[in-house]
Amino acid sequence: MIAQMIATVGGIGYLRPAPGTWGSLAALPLTWALHQIGGFPLVLAAVLLITVAGTWATMIVTRGQDNHDPSEVVIDEVAGQMIALAPLSYPAWNMGIDITALWPGWIAAFVLFRLFDIWKPGPVGKADQRGDAWGVMLDDLIAGLMAGVGVVVLAGLAHGVMGV
Repeated sequence: MIAQMIATVGGIGYLRPAPGTWGSLAALPLTWALHQIGGFPLVLAAVLLITVAGTWATMIVTRGQDNHDPSEVVIDEVAGQMIALAPLSYPAWNMGIDITALWPGWIAAFVLFRLFDIWKPGPVGKADQRGDAWGVMLDDLIAGLMAGVGVVVLAGLAHGVMGV
């Protein structure tokens, strides 16, 4: 079933332990490849497409279930992780920098996204409480946005304050 394949990112969601972490890890080479092919515009377009397809697939996969966010559904982690990486894709694309040169930002984006996705502070937790497919996606989109802001703040500290 296509919805199952999308929701589990081709079965990655069945990997144990920590399927959400596996989903986030899958987003790293995907984001790199999309950035190499089409830069920031393609990364942004992919986030939008993944969000729409992921919401649809999650709705289909969870229809009639009590659990609105089963652990094997990891398409939300892919979208959120890609948002967390967007602040690296934009300057690399805009300034012609090899995106892999921004490797500290990749680590920060991954760690911050996983932290916010697991901890679910403020609006992340609120979105998660919706109990529907949009809530499944939205909590990770917000966690990705928060992680992306964290990446920008950390880059500003490293380059502006510390002079690295």
